[in-house]
Parts: sequence; structure tokens; C-alpha cells
Amino acid sequence: MRAFRRIAAVLLMGSAGLAFAAPPPLFVLNSLDASVSVIDPQTWQETSRIPTGKEPHHLYLTPDEKSLIIANALGDSLTFIDPRTAQVQRTVRGIVDPYHLRFTPDMKWLITAGNRLDHVDFYRWDGKELSLVQRVSTGRTPSHLWIDATSRRVYASMQDSDELVVIDIASQTILSRTRTGPMPADVYGSPDGRQLFVGLTGGDGVEVFDISGREPRSLRVIKTGNGAHAFRAAGDQRHLYVSNRVANTISKINMLNGEVVASYPAPGGPDCMDVSADGRWIYVSSRWARKLTVIDTEARQVVRQVKVGKSPHGVWTLAHAPR
Repeated sequence: MRAFRRIAAVLLMGSAGLAFAAPPPLFVLNSLDASVSVIDPQTWQETSRIPTGKEPHHLYLTPDEKSLIIANALGDSLTFIDPRTAQVQRTVRGIVDPYHLRFTPDMKWLITAGNRLDHVDFYRWDGKELSLVQRVSTGRTPSHLWIDATSRRVYASMQDSDELVVIDIASQTILSRTRTGPMPADVYGSPDGRQLFVGLTGGDGVEVFDISGREPRSLRVIKTGNGAHAFRAAGDQRHLYVSNRVANTISKINMLNGEVVASYPAPGGPDCMDVSADGRWIYVSSRWARKLTVIDTEARQVVRQVKVGKSPHGVWTLAHAPR
């Protein structure tokens, strides 16, 4: 009996070790279902579906990496989830219209874009709690945010007024407005901090801005495909992926010379993406197909699709390539 108990204990410890070593899940926001699909990256099954507030669109990790924040735009709330166990930690209410969100690199501010209410909000972050300090009226339909590495400026795309708005973080005032191509969406800064890439969802490419001066200056448009929308870094400090929602493709851009170096099929209206830690796989929400699509970047083809909820949008996993 004692021998049996020792064997059972060893087996139990081994099982616990395997569980601990299991890769973290993938999270897919279902905007029209008010839920998050939790995907096991080994079985490629939806293991659970977590209720959220209305219209979750984007998500972001807290600086301590202990919580994944789901921004519920119509729910005026944030849902905090453990990125490793997918357990709901808490819900913070009274966060008005959080469509897109970013922490400043110095970890002092959480900044949100109020897409339907035309404002950008600055929340003081003390490592746990949030307090609203300033609400900045912007322009029509602020969409996506990018913050420079020095935590001095936040860049916000104005989806319906075709502008790029620059806000000074210290004073929380608008510094400049610059015209963009049609329907700007996601924004991403180059590793050297001198250029900003803007997806033109109403066009067929990515507009590149020089942001080294006092105001952004448009340099060129990189043709990628109709409905250029969301970005994700490839993880090598050189390449950037952009989803072309209308063209049903994903383009890989060399940020150093502005050339498109690869293209991948991405059916069903590709939207937000994440990239595996080794750079091999792209995980993209197929917005109109209600699926998570997995793309092999070496074979340049779709290898699987996982059914999720209505209008899947944000995608994220802790095991991702460097941003």
C-alpha cells in the first residue's frame, strides 16, 4: 500500500509539472457576443468562453504581466483576466468607451481611445488602480493609439476625419493634427522611433510618416491590399505584418526600406493578429467568418481555423514574438 501511495504521489507530481509547463492559451475577443474565446494551442479547441462587457474590441497586458485587460467599449468597463489560467480576476466599471488602450512605457498612464464618443482618456495607474485625470476631445472617431518609447507623445488615428492627432502626455494637450489617407486605423512606430506606419482601411495600403520633427510628415504609401487595417511586429525589429481586411491577405513589410516582402492568404476579413514566440505562426481573427485562423509563415498558407464567436476582433497570447 505504501509503495502504491509513493507511485501515485510521483504520478500526481508529474501531472502537475506537465500542467505547469503547458503553453498559455490564446484569447480571441468576440465583439458581438460580449465574450472571450479561450483556445488551447495544443488541441486547438475552444476550452471556455468568458462573458465580458458589451463589445470587447481590444486587449492589453498590464506592466507586471499578471493581468490581461479586456476593453469593453459599449460596456464602459475593463475585464481583468489571468493570461496564464484564463481566470477572471475583476471588473473595473466607469471606464467610458474604452475602444483601444495602451500603457505608457514608463508605466504611469493607461490611455484609452473613446471611439464612439470622440475622446482620448488619461488614467493614472499606480500598479493596481486607475483614476481618470484628463479627457481630451480629439476629432471624429479616434481608433488606435501608439505611444513613443520616451512616454512623451501619444499618436491617435481619427477614423472618420482622416487625421493623425498627436497629444503631449505631460500636458495632455493636442500638439498637432495631420491629414492622412482614407479611414486610418492601426498605428505602429518603427524601432528607431523616427517613422510611424498607419493602416488605411479605406484605401489599399500603409501610409508612412516621418515623426522625427515637430509634426508628422507623410512620406509615402506602401501598397499592401484593400482595407489595410491592423499591425503586429514579426519580432525581428525589422518586419511588420499588416492585415488587409478587404483583400483577405496579410502583408509583411520591411520597415527599413518600405518594401512588401511577403503575402499570406487570410480568408474571412482578417483583423487583429498575434505572432508565435518563434515567429512561425500568425494568429488572426477572421472577422466575418467567426473563426481564428492560423497561418504558417514558412509555407505561406492557412493550416487551421478554429470556430469562435460573432465578429472576432482582438487576438492575444502570452507566448508571443517580441513586439
